[in-house]
Amino acid sequence: MDIQPTLISDCIKRDRKAEYEMYKRTYSYLMSICIRYTRDQDKAKEILNVGFLKILTNLEKYKPEIPFKTWIRRVMVNTLIDEYRKEKKHTENIQYVEEYYETDSYSDVNSAVSKINADQIHELIGKLPPASAQVFNLYVIDGYPHKEIAEMLGISEGTSKWHLNSAREKLKVMIEKMVLPAKIKHHA
Repeated sequence: MDIQPTLISDCIKRDRKAEYEMYKRTYSYLMSICIRYTRDQDKAKEILNVGFLKILTNLEKYKPEIPFKTWIRRVMVNTLIDEYRKEKKHTENIQYVEEYYETDSYSDVNSAVSKINADQIHELIGKLPPASAQVFNLYVIDGYPHKEIAEMLGISEGTSKWHLNSAREKLKVMIEKMVLPAKIKHHA
């Protein structure tokens, strides 16, 4: 993504052609972020447009010493979090954390993970409950600490940690289901 300072300054001046050019150049990057946080292509496009509008209206606040890609990513993640908060249902899907037990299948899962591609992992993350997927993406993929996630989502740090643990456990089960048929075929 090549965004020149002149394109940014033209967008600040509300040059429609420059804004369209900015949209074309940032679309795939911003869409990849939106898809990671939503389960629906249409919803991702809707949020992308909301986020892009925020980018355009806040370009005056952009500081050139910060990489532009980093800045627009932050704006888009914040937009996704805002949208999540609007749709958030309070405590409907809260479950209690179960005890974590080691099993022999963990080594099978670990060896299978190396055979799973990014699209399969993205698909599995998409099957997680929305709150757990949100925390998983923020923590594992975007690298936010639990304290910041808790502030962004309006939850406690403990709840953030719970959602991360829940996401990991659910992903482990989904991966095991992918691995076990392969293991049975391999041993047959």
